[in-house]
Amino acid sequence: MTTDCTPRYCYADPVEGGKQAVAEAYRNLCAVGAKPLAITNCLNFGNPQRPEIMAQIVGCLEGMSEACIALDMPIVSGNVSLYNESKATGGGSAILPTPAIGGVGLLKDWRKAVGVGFKAEGEDVVLIFGAKTGHLGQSLWLREVCGLEDGTPPPIDLEMEAAVGTHVRQLIDAGRVSAVHDVSDGGFLVAVAEMALAGGIGAEIGLGEASGLTGWAFGEDQCAYVVTMKDALSYQRESNTRHVTAIVMGSTGGNSLRLSSMDKAIGEIPLATLRAAHEGFFPKLMDG
Repeated sequence: MTTDCTPRYCYADPVEGGKQAVAEAYRNLCAVGAKPLAITNCLNFGNPQRPEIMAQIVGCLEGMSEACIALDMPIVSGNVSLYNESKATGGGSAILPTPAIGGVGLLKDWRKAVGVGFKAEGEDVVLIFGAKTGHLGQSLWLREVCGLEDGTPPPIDLEMEAAVGTHVRQLIDAGRVSAVHDVSDGGFLVAVAEMALAGGIGAEIGLGEASGLTGWAFGEDQCAYVVTMKDALSYQRESNTRHVTAIVMGSTGGNSLRLSSMDKAIGEIPLATLRAAHEGFFPKLMDG
């Protein structure tokens, strides 16, 4: 089971945001090896009597519908929550459009399920994707580093989502991957960091050319997964015949994330430092 939604995408482009909410639920299920079956939803919006809010509702529903049909995930139930606005600011301060998606999938053999944590040292870290553009519009990098909430959300290629998701499920079923994580908030490098923290094992990662480093590291391109495996080179040759792109980005090992670009070291972050930042936010917020 999974639940997800990216409200900032829906606000920037309701149709693409609606597609992405369904597509991310699809990816989350595929990432553990489950065949996606169906979704439910909770449609959270502001005052539908305001034209801009009704436009958000209609756009999100159009995007959700398109994704459900393309990914064969029917909506079997749902809930609607409207008029979510704050009177504290004099009214009219609506929440971001949030069509929350709950998805369910089926694993025929639960023993084949794969988690996000790195399992062993010396395994290859592979990025599997449909198209890599380094899209930074509406990304967390843009918001947290640059202080901007701007641009369009990453586009969704639903046909490629289905193809790559099916491919990842086949890899899991065949026992060829030891860890899988879909790429979403924060992009590739955040996904790797989460995998390292979950497994307690570091990694050495190469990010390619310096000119596109930020996009490679933090671009929130859709239809992408990070996996670990032992036979990455042979798998790479096979993947080229399946219209799926696979790039070996590094290998697991150590107790830190070590980053490089074109064989030049960029920096090193101990897992202990990452863990303190990752797990320390909520306690600090409550203490404050």
